[in-house]
This record gives sequence, C-alpha cells and structure tokens, in this order.
Amino acid sequence: MKETLHRMKVFFQSAGFKKYAKRFGFFILGLIALLLIACGGLSIYFNRNKAEIIAKVNTKINDNINGKFHIGDFHYKFLTGFPNFTLALKDVEIKDNQWEKHKHTLLKAQEIEVRLNIISLLQKEINIHKVLINDAQIYIYKAADGYSNSNIFKPKKKKTPENKEKPETTIDQIDLNNVRFTIDNLVGHKLFDFEVASLKSKVDYDDDNWQTDLFLDTQINSLAFNTVHGSFAKQKQLKGTLHVVYSSDKQKIDVKTDGLKIGTDSFDIVAFFNIAKNNSLFGINIGTTILWQNASNLLSGNISSKLDRFNLKKPIDVNCDIKGDLNAAGDPRIVVQAIIKDNELSIPDGQLNDCNFKGIFTNNFKPKEGCSDANSAVILTRFSTTYQNIPLKIPQLSINNLEKPLATGTVHSDFDVSKLNEISNDKWIQFSEGHATANLDFQFDIVDLYINKPKFIGNVNVTNTSFYFIPKNVHAEKVNVQLEFTQEALLIKKIAYKHKKNTIFIEGKIDNFLNLYYDAPEKMVVNWKIYCPNIDVRQFLGVMAASKKEKPVATTAKKPTMSHHLRSVIEKCSVVIDIKADKIVYNKLTATNTTATIQMINSKLVIKNGALKTSGGSINFNAEISPSGKNFAFGSNAQVNQVDIASFLRSFNNFGIKSFTPNNIRGKLSSNANVTGFMNSNGELITNSTHGSLTFNVTQGALIKFEPIMKVGKYAFPFRDVENITFSDLSGDFKLRGEMVDVNKLTISSSVLNLDAKGVYSFGRGTNLALTIPLRNSKDDAKLATKAERDAVREKGIVLHLVAVEENGKMKIKRGKKDKEKEKTK
Repeated sequence: MKETLHRMKVFFQSAGFKKYAKRFGFFILGLIALLLIACGGLSIYFNRNKAEIIAKVNTKINDNINGKFHIGDFHYKFLTGFPNFTLALKDVEIKDNQWEKHKHTLLKAQEIEVRLNIISLLQKEINIHKVLINDAQIYIYKAADGYSNSNIFKPKKKKTPENKEKPETTIDQIDLNNVRFTIDNLVGHKLFDFEVASLKSKVDYDDDNWQTDLFLDTQINSLAFNTVHGSFAKQKQLKGTLHVVYSSDKQKIDVKTDGLKIGTDSFDIVAFFNIAKNNSLFGINIGTTILWQNASNLLSGNISSKLDRFNLKKPIDVNCDIKGDLNAAGDPRIVVQAIIKDNELSIPDGQLNDCNFKGIFTNNFKPKEGCSDANSAVILTRFSTTYQNIPLKIPQLSINNLEKPLATGTVHSDFDVSKLNEISNDKWIQFSEGHATANLDFQFDIVDLYINKPKFIGNVNVTNTSFYFIPKNVHAEKVNVQLEFTQEALLIKKIAYKHKKNTIFIEGKIDNFLNLYYDAPEKMVVNWKIYCPNIDVRQFLGVMAASKKEKPVATTAKKPTMSHHLRSVIEKCSVVIDIKADKIVYNKLTATNTTATIQMINSKLVIKNGALKTSGGSINFNAEISPSGKNFAFGSNAQVNQVDIASFLRSFNNFGIKSFTPNNIRGKLSSNANVTGFMNSNGELITNSTHGSLTFNVTQGALIKFEPIMKVGKYAFPFRDVENITFSDLSGDFKLRGEMVDVNKLTISSSVLNLDAKGVYSFGRGTNLALTIPLRNSKDDAKLATKAERDAVREKGIVLHLVAVEENGKMKIKRGKKDKEKEKTK
C-alpha cells in the first residue's frame, strides 16, 4: 500500500503529468470562454433582435387565442437554461374577449420563463423547449350558458399537403411553482381549486399524441363534483407522480398513479378524461387501505357528515369508482366498495364487535333515477357481528334513500338468553337460563342515523328460559316461547310457563302489532288463550301490583333504548285473556271447570263472563281488581247457584262474620251479589271493607247451634229443638256498608219457629235488629202444600217482638221494637 502511494506521488510530481495537466486546464478555460462568448453572442443577438423576437412571440400567441395577451416586461436570462435561449416574461395576463362580462382572468403570472430552442431561433422559428410559470393564477371559467374563457385558444388548423412536413410548435417541458389553478364550471356545478406548490412535466410527443410523468405537489382547496354538496379531500395535500397519456384520435387523457399521497394516506388511481367537444365523460378509480375517519375526511360534506357518526377501529380495504360528465349538472356516479374483517364498528346505537362484511355504496341505485341522496344505497353482504355479546348474521342489508333512509334485510341469531341481561340498562328483567333462535326479515327507518321503529317478519323461539320480572316481582321457570311475526299480527305460540307450583300453557295474538307497537301502544290489545291444569290465584296477584318506582338518577338526555320502549309498551297495552282452568285454588276455595275472559288494562284486572264450579254448585261472575296502595280494590257481580253454603262460607273466611261459623249452617245457597271491597296482598278479604247489595236463598237448610236463636229459644221455646233447626225458607236482602249491614229483609221459616228480621247488623258495634217471632209451633208448616198456605198461618197466635242490640261488645236480646233513634241513623 505504501509503495502504491509512493508511485502515485512520484507520478503527480513528474514533468509528464504537469504537462498534460496544464493542457487540460487550458481546455477547460477555453470551454468557459467559448460559453461566455456564446452567451454574450446570444445576449447581443437578443438585444439586436429583441423587437423581432417579441413580435414573433406575440404573433405566435395572438395567432392562437381569441383575446388579449399582455406582458408587463421581459428580459433575457444570461446562462439560464443554456444551451436554450431563456426569455423571462414579467406580469403576464391572458384574458378572453368576454372578460368584462365575467371578470375571470385566464392567466395572471408574475413571471413566465420561456426557453426557446437556439437552432430553431437562428432559423427564425419559435420552438418552445420549456415553460416555467412562477407565482401565478390560472382560472378556467365556464358560464351557465356553456361559454368558457378557455375558448380563447383557437383550434389547430388541419395540416395540408403543403405544410404537412413543417413541424408544429410544441412545448417539451412545463414547470409550475406556486400556482393557483382553478376550474369553475357553472354548468355542472363543479369547482376544482388547487394551490400547486410544484408541478413538473416532461412531455414525449408522437405526432399529435403525447405522454408524460407529471410530478405534482399541491394542496386541494376544492374538489367539488357538485358544489351543493361540498368538496372531496378539502384542504388535503396531494403529492406524487402521475403517468399521463393523451390520445389525439380519441381526444382522451388517461392518468395512472401508484402510491399517490392524499393527506397521510396512499392511493392507487386510474382515471380517464374525454375532452372532445361533444364528449366530456370522465372516470376515476381509487384504491387504498385506510382508516374510516381518514376516508370520511376525504369525502364531500353531505357524505362525511353521516359517516362521521360511525367508525371502524382498524384500517379497511376500499375501492372507489367515480364516473360522470364534466359538463353535466349534479353528482357523478359514485360506487364505493369496502371489505371489513375482524373489525369493531361504532354506530350511534352502540358498538358492534367482530365485524365481517363486504360493503357497497352507490348513489345511483336505480340507474334511471339519477345520482342523488334519494337514489343512494348502502348494501352490506355476508354481515356477521356481535352486539353486546349477541351474535348476529345478516346475509344482506340494504339501506335505501339516504334522504329518508330505510333499511331492509334478514337477520339470524342463535344465543343464550342470559346475554340479554347485558343489553338492558333499565334492569327490569333478568334471565338466568334458556336459549333463543331468531330468523327475522326486518325493516326500519333511520332517523338522525339512529335505528327507528324496527319492524320484523319471521319467528323467534325461546326454550327453557327462566327469568325474574322485577317490576312485578315475578319469578318464572322453564318457559318455552314461540313467536311468529306477520304483516297482520304477532302470533305467540306454545308458551309453557311455570311459576312456583303452577303451570300455564299460553297462546296469544296481537293484531296490527307492527303499527301499534310504536305509534299507539295504548291501543294495542294482546289476546291470550290460557289453559291451566292447576293454578293458585293468590300467587298471581303480585303480577297486578304497580311497577316498583326507582329513584330518579340525574343523567344527560339520551335516546330511549329498545329495552325501555318494550317496558313502556308492556305497561300501556291492554290484555284480553280467555282462560280455562281445570282447577283453581283461591284461599280455601277450590273451583273446577273455570272459564273467563280477563282484560288487563293499566294494572287493572277485568273479568268478564266468569264461570266455575265449586262447593257442589256453580258461580257466574264479572269482576274488576286493581291495585290500591298496598292492597287491591275489587268489584264483583256474582250469581251463586246451589253451592254448599257451609263450604262456600269457609272459602271466604265466613266474610268476616263472627256471630256464627260455617259449622252453624248447612244447605244449598243461591245468591246475587253486587259487591265492592278490598283484599290484602295475600288475597284475603279485608274485614268491614265491603259495600254493595246481597240477596240470597237457602234450600234444604239447617241451623245448628246458632247462639242468638238458642238464647231466644231458651226463654221462649224451652220445649223445642232450637239446636237443630231445619228450614223450609231461608232468604234475605242485605245492603253492605263496610262494618254495617242493612238487613232489608231476613225471612226464616223453620222447624222451630218462623222469624222475620229487619234492621242493622254490625261486624263491630252498632247492631240493632228488630225480630218478629210468632210463638206458635211451626214444626208442621213445611207439610203444607203451597207457600200461600204457609203464609196464611205464619203469624197466627201470639207474636213476639224482640230487639237484638249490641251492648259493651255483647249481643243482648230485649223485648220491644227496634230503637227509633238507631232506626233514624240507619
């Protein structure tokens, strides 16, 4: 290595090297001198021929425009662009002939450099090698009547045989720096506005055809295909190289670019533009992988304002195809396709996880109806996701008419019912087990991008679910449900409901369900058919209780959830139940073959056409029961036919009467009652709460060891059997007033005596009954053939008038008639 360096040092110091180095230096100096002489010669040539060159430039330009061309100043740039001749034009303006009308200057530049081919220039020809435009504004304007200031350029003359060999003037290279470029098309309502920091283009010509690789660095102020809707990619930087090809025969420009930067994202673009007089069609295809929000920011305001309400967490593959006519009004046709895999989709109604689907947007859904929001559609195919852990599959979802969006599709789901607990923030129902499947065709409006009034046709099946209905404190176990949604009604099939020891089989129908559910739930009537093999009524009274009131929580106003709306509908709708029960137990009452029509309206229970068999007879009844504080108010109109009176009284706890028990009486009771009153939460009659009227008649009756009669008999009939009295007539007409009972009539025709009573009987204090008792022995009256005969002998003989009154909590029997004072207060 040292030897090599030594040899090089010796060579550079040798006389031979110095000789050749000196000659090379003279050569370089000669070239520089020659260059200076040439440039100086060009400068002298320009100064001597300046007027002629400018005249030729003006002539060349004015020959090709219909307007005014103005240059403020010009000069030759020494050495710039050598070996070309560089002419700098200052304060250049080009205006068309109608500038005074529209005031839009086609070109206004502080400086334009024009580099002319020296050889052509020496031959008295103008051949522009390169044009540099610095600090300029280019404004291409097209008026509503179709006139454009770009029409300033005259069409080229067709080549004739005489001039066919003569080359045309061409521009080989164009550079723009700090140029504002605007295309304002009032015919198509389009506005393209760019601030070009740099544009460089070197053009290769093939006869009238040309191509170039165009480097562009610009900011997009407006890329509006419809100014009504706003600009695409507004205020975004566009940077990259575009391959541009022009075909003269087709009068078409083709553009292609890979990795073009728009903002921070890269795009692959293929485009074409027809520029023939009668053909201004264009097409742009854009492909990229981009975040949802970034893509939304590139779209026009009418689209991005909607898309911004949504978001996808991960980047998506997107292809956008735009086709239109530069001279046509309205939007171009836009088709956007995207593929989403394992993504998270945020929507105004919540968040969808594990999203997979292919999405298509088009603003020309029906080809003959134009490109507009009203004719736009979003189509999602092979959509699968989970919403709050509920899996959903939608083969195809279509959202049509983005002015009034309407979504349609089919949804399938298969999940454990307990997952529904995560959806409801109201916590009004809790599921503990069960499985559900759903297959539904759906339709819903989209209002302010929220799902509104979804409607379904199809079926939902739920098996073996158990739940707790919190507002009514109802626990249900092993419920099976089949729901079928149709256009006309909701059919509820084969519900098997178990509650404690009760099992209920239910079928139902809700007519006009799809309309009433949202618009008039108070008019909705749920028709149920219920069959109960065995039921305890008291266990179901809690279902009627008013919903538990929750403490209000201060929250910001939110759109009501679907769960909240469902709860509201349940509370507002009316329920009509046709019930059939083999066996019903109510307190001590056991009934069989029960049928009734039951209506539930705002927590009120209305029973119509009720019929049952109990205590050896039958009861027909109508009733109303409704919550009243902690108790239940009831009203009943009942007809009792030939029931065993003792058993019947035991069933109702003897109606609170303490003066005798069901053991004191037997017989067959028939009665008409119109009664109101209260029951407690256990279904037990509240003593002294009843009001109304009661008539009754007992046949085959007997009174056994009834204390008031025994007291009377002890003194009046010591030799008659007053402990076992049989009746040929036992009837009454009462008015119930809570604690007091007005005895309008009480007739007793018995084996011991006849008795008529009238007055007031009290369950507490205040009893005042007038008793009329004939003293004759009535033992044989029952043998008389007719009632008229029995009435004729009823009061023969001595008649005893007694008064039964309550004193100090004990019943007292006195001679005399009823106290007049108490009669007045009756």
